[in-house]
Amino acid sequence: MKRSIDVTPDLSADRAAALQLTPVSRETLARLDRLVDLLLQWRERTNLIGASTIPQIWTRHIADSLQLLDLAPDARIWIDLGSGAGFPGMAIACALADIPNAEVHLVESNTKKAAFLREAAQVTGAPAIVHAERIEKFVANYAGQADVVTARALSPLKTILDQCFILLKTGALGLFPKGQSVAVELTEANKYWNINSTLAPSKTDSNGRIVVVHALERRVAAKK
Repeated sequence: MKRSIDVTPDLSADRAAALQLTPVSRETLARLDRLVDLLLQWRERTNLIGASTIPQIWTRHIADSLQLLDLAPDARIWIDLGSGAGFPGMAIACALADIPNAEVHLVESNTKKAAFLREAAQVTGAPAIVHAERIEKFVANYAGQADVVTARALSPLKTILDQCFILLKTGALGLFPKGQSVAVELTEANKYWNINSTLAPSKTDSNGRIVVVHALERRVAAKK
């Protein structure tokens, strides 16, 4: 019987590059290291991230998530929709672990992914609360006041705005990382929403932008 061979690549260079883009404290780095280690342990049994992204896990996933913190430096209550493998929500929770009253709500309906997120919260000690339910149900029942709502690699912008309108309407800032199709997505979303937004450059993708939604109003259908 052949022994399985660990082919996990050396991530040290990518880790260093990510930390140049998004520096963190020693304590946060230790939590992030535990998060990455756990993710690599789970990857063989659960498809949490694409295998092709593993060599760039630190820049492509960790730094890409942490860059959102600069856009909302005073935010304490975050909601991450469709958290998947924990990006950006779990990475942000790792960075906020030493901040009083910080909490990150991770909304993920896939039971296996939700199980991973719960273990990740336990292993890292991050202030993450996992909600294993559909986004629509979570948003309808959420009674708190969120500072930020985010979603990464989830759905087109119009769909995301449809799902989290209530959160944005009650004062949350929307932070939605997008790729080179951001202009197309904004054009489509603007057909249905009056969006007060700005675009922030991505630190990890020269073609990417972060849509920062400050306010949102549903467009009134034109009379025929």
